[in-house]
Amino acid sequence: MISKKHVMISFAALALSANAAFAQAKGPVVGVSWSNFQEERWKTDEAAIKAAVEKAGGTYVSADAQSSPAKQLTDIESLIARGAKALIILAQDSDAVRPAVEKAVAEGIPVVGYDRLIEIPQVFYLTFDNVEVGRLQAREILKAKPEGTYAFIKGSGSDPNANFLFQGSMEVLKPAMDAGKIKNGGEAYTDGWLPANAQRNMEQFLTKNNNKIDAVIAANDGTAGGAIAALSAQGLAGSVPVSGQDADKAALNRVALGTQTVSVFKDARELGRNAAEIAVQLAGGKKLGEISGSKSWNLGPKKQAMTALFLTPVAITKDNLDVVINAGWITKDVACQGVKAGTVKACN
Repeated sequence: MISKKHVMISFAALALSANAAFAQAKGPVVGVSWSNFQEERWKTDEAAIKAAVEKAGGTYVSADAQSSPAKQLTDIESLIARGAKALIILAQDSDAVRPAVEKAVAEGIPVVGYDRLIEIPQVFYLTFDNVEVGRLQAREILKAKPEGTYAFIKGSGSDPNANFLFQGSMEVLKPAMDAGKIKNGGEAYTDGWLPANAQRNMEQFLTKNNNKIDAVIAANDGTAGGAIAALSAQGLAGSVPVSGQDADKAALNRVALGTQTVSVFKDARELGRNAAEIAVQLAGGKKLGEISGSKSWNLGPKKQAMTALFLTPVAITKDNLDVVINAGWITKDVACQGVKAGTVKACN
């Protein structure tokens, strides 16, 4: 029988071995804290980050918070203990992880707030322009349905991105709403960005409006999927325009099939590569403002002076589905599965 003492010695030896391996790497150890791997896109982001870190001679270590802010707090502390010289954090709840982020900053460990704002001035904020994402979503839905009752399936209330997206959509829709052409049939945050919660919200809006919902602004492809499930149960899928973002494969297929109107393509490979390169540069001593393309930004909820880099999103509809196919983001077979011949140019 192996004694507890031997097990503890073995664990200690493994830890020492891992630390020795990290020390021998040419580049820094980059620790990545993921909020969850529930949505397919984070796997794409991870592959891009890992490849760029390793290309720079660094070592990639990570932790999955599994949608738990409490676990993410301890995950970040664990990554620091494992020797991370830079951190990339996709925050489940930016306020909840604040103590661990502040600890990292105090210890001189640079932090990249990945895709979601962590509003601390010493944190580098990297994302796509989420206000513009909201605008793109609303423009496409407005083209499809210039009048009627809209439902707003927002993102998680604990994620500042949800408000940036909604802000962008409302900028586009406000003139039509002020003119009485568009009515707000209901808006709700989606706890945890979970499709099941989005579906429940959509079901409530359909009940409240006697199924007379003419268009849906859904914050991302996961929430769009939940909304479309609710519409489908009422025989409305395909007749009600629905927005989304992230260019999830299932969503792009829905765009081709006509049950989803638009998904905003934010190339996660580009975001991941940038995050890794920035983390490596910051670990090497670069200042936040010395990162190429960075700018000062203070439009977060707390109006903190941040250093940020915003990448450019692209709206994907039936008409330009070839953009994601040609980019190698999705294969034609997957995007066009079940599509009737001759109905979508990219699928011909």
